[in-house]
Amino acid sequence: MNPILLLSLLFGLTIGQSLPRCAPAEYTIHVEKRECAYCLAINTTICAGFCMTRDSNGKKLLPRSALSQDVCTYKDVVYRTVLIPGCQRHAVPYYSYPVAMSCKFGKCNTDYSDCIQEMGSTNYCTKPQKPHSW
Repeated sequence: MNPILLLSLLFGLTIGQSLPRCAPAEYTIHVEKRECAYCLAINTTICAGFCMTRDSNGKKLLPRSALSQDVCTYKDVVYRTVLIPGCQRHAVPYYSYPVAMSCKFGKCNTDYSDCIQEMGSTNYCTKPQKPHSW
């Protein structure tokens, strides 16, 4: 192999490992409703990755807006709706969920994003599970 090509390849791999990544990632959501007999396992994509951040030494001198950090968030998103099987007549059997088409680094908008690192609840089914199929 050509030494210049080898060095270029090694350099690219090294730089690629150190750059922040923010991209759609596969994720499984488990959805169930009290009025429905089954839980659905839905495969979707979410935005995931780490952003370059920096900690300012002048926190007390800067306005709060200057201290916010970028997160990996949705750039383009579509919503899909599924029917949860086995629901009682009075229940709404539909569930809508986001599918990340592309992602970006940006400010976290709490109107439509969860901006915490830890998940609040475990993602599992308590009822019999049915895989979602298109």
